[in-house]
Amino acid sequence: MELERTLSDSAGVCQPPRLGSVSHTTAGAPGTPRRYFHSLWLLSARDLRVRYATSVLGYLWSVLDPLVMSAIYWFVFTQVFHRGQVGEQPYIVFLITALLPWVWFNTAVGEFTRAFKKDARLIRSTAIPRSIWVVRVILTKGLEFTFAIPVLVLFAVFAGAKPNWSLLLFPVAMIWQTVLLIGLGLLVAPLCVLWTDLERTTALILRALFYVSPIIYSFKDLPHQLHVIGALNPLSGIFMLYRVGLFPGQWQPEPVIIGAIVTVVFVALGLFTFRSLERDVLKEL
Repeated sequence: MELERTLSDSAGVCQPPRLGSVSHTTAGAPGTPRRYFHSLWLLSARDLRVRYATSVLGYLWSVLDPLVMSAIYWFVFTQVFHRGQVGEQPYIVFLITALLPWVWFNTAVGEFTRAFKKDARLIRSTAIPRSIWVVRVILTKGLEFTFAIPVLVLFAVFAGAKPNWSLLLFPVAMIWQTVLLIGLGLLVAPLCVLWTDLERTTALILRALFYVSPIIYSFKDLPHQLHVIGALNPLSGIFMLYRVGLFPGQWQPEPVIIGAIVTVVFVALGLFTFRSLERDVLKEL
């Protein structure tokens, strides 16, 4: 298998050892989960190297986007419009706790639309499971999200946010978001290969989803008659779990229960779609 050699050619970085020269102890035998995760790590590491190789700011790009967005919304809703009862204080921390995972979600789904087309030749020429091109997007963007967590901690400390034991739900929210993204990736990636207009459609959906998700406001701020509809958006429950460790008053079981059920539906639909369309995708590539 020429995976590493092909990766180095496409990424323009120094060539790592070929799989043929890597022992089964290191990379695992072909077809095993260990080989799958080894290949996944190589692809994800390539993505991060390419992203930051020529960047002066490097790591800061992982946090600049959500920080700038947070600053804009904080200024608009606190200094211009005097937001009233939307969200909680400190509002800047309230914003960042949702904007950081939103950037992970938004960039990952955006990458799903190009996941197969961007590495079409590599996908055709290797025998590793094609799902790896979806999972590596989630891992890469998830690592960038993880790198940004210290910024949230600093803002929480200096703004005077008070953590509680519900902070233990933060990693649960990360796992839930990962599972949701897997389902969406397996659904979106193959469909965008077969119907190219879906790439632009997905961008429009993401733009609308930002405003219908509890990011600049909380789930509790929604009118009571919209709670069931709002809970159908899995991000409502996910963002609640991210926030509840600093804002315990945000807890409500409804979006967590309904959102978890919707997530399972997305994963099942994604698996079915991916398995049904994988051959058609390979022909189209």
